[in-house]
Amino acid sequence: MRVLVTGGAGFIGSHIVDAAVAAGDEVRILDALLPAVHRVAPAVNGGAELVVGNVTDRGQVEAALDGIDVVYHEAAMVGLGVDLDDLPAYAANNDLGTAVLLAAMARAGIGRLVLASSMVVYGEGGYRCAEHAAVRPGPRVRADLDAGRFEPPCPHCHRQLASVPVREDAPIDPRNVYAATKVAQEHLAAAWAAATGGTVIALRYHNVYGPRMPRDTPYAGVASIFRSALAAGRAPRVFEDGGQLRDFVHVHDVAHANLLAARRPDRPGRLTALNIGSGTPRTVGDMADALARAVGGPSPVVTGGYRIGDVRHIVASSVGAAELLGYRARVGFAAGMAAFARDPLRG
Repeated sequence: MRVLVTGGAGFIGSHIVDAAVAAGDEVRILDALLPAVHRVAPAVNGGAELVVGNVTDRGQVEAALDGIDVVYHEAAMVGLGVDLDDLPAYAANNDLGTAVLLAAMARAGIGRLVLASSMVVYGEGGYRCAEHAAVRPGPRVRADLDAGRFEPPCPHCHRQLASVPVREDAPIDPRNVYAATKVAQEHLAAAWAAATGGTVIALRYHNVYGPRMPRDTPYAGVASIFRSALAAGRAPRVFEDGGQLRDFVHVHDVAHANLLAARRPDRPGRLTALNIGSGTPRTVGDMADALARAVGGPSPVVTGGYRIGDVRHIVASSVGAAELLGYRARVGFAAGMAAFARDPLRG
């Protein structure tokens, strides 16, 4: 199989490249190698062809697609962003880039796409109220957060809710710029599939961690931020009360899920969205503790601070991925975090 990995020099993309090369695929990478992402030249798998180019450039995309059977679309600007001045860059890199890619795929007659989506499309995760069953809480308000009331209340009776795994049929509710662009990517891909008869599997990644995570940038993930603090001899600083539930999934499991998706029998003309997580929820505080213990570093400090746009709990139901792809996470939390504490990060 001849595959193109956009963003294939990046964190997740580079692991997909490694997995595809190991599986015997012919692999081409399209990556802009932007200095904001790659402050030093990244190491690229020697079994893959590297094309330096941007997914927003029609000519570069068309050249990269020559002879390709399947596209893994990983190129994107990630993270919550710093402020709304980031909005044009997110829209250009994520949504315009996806539109250029999809149009070029249609012209080239390439009908199979594995799209990197994200848990952020849901907003808050799944919740149940003792009285009102499944409910969708609204955005948390600043007054509650200032008072240390971090749990979203039931929108009907205002009681505390229980977190439950979020399923792919949950309503879409993007609550920051990055989330809005990931929703737009899914919608563009669905429209492309309907118009061309192509197949899209959108993998909604949960909290991915592992070797080659970017470090020391405003857009870095929380696991990388904690790692950098510990490496500098500082205590990880945990927002809120540390009780935020997440599904931390190792990047090797994410890469494996991508290969399974690329090999799944066709469902032409439609987009299928699947959660990709570990299936085992943990708190952000758990993750900080695990990393600190692994390196013998200072214990985490729970700050009580918060970021507007963050959600309280979001954990994955990976039942869909298990049923459709045969996907099961293979890297456990304890082993994964112990390894990640010493894994090389990307500068």
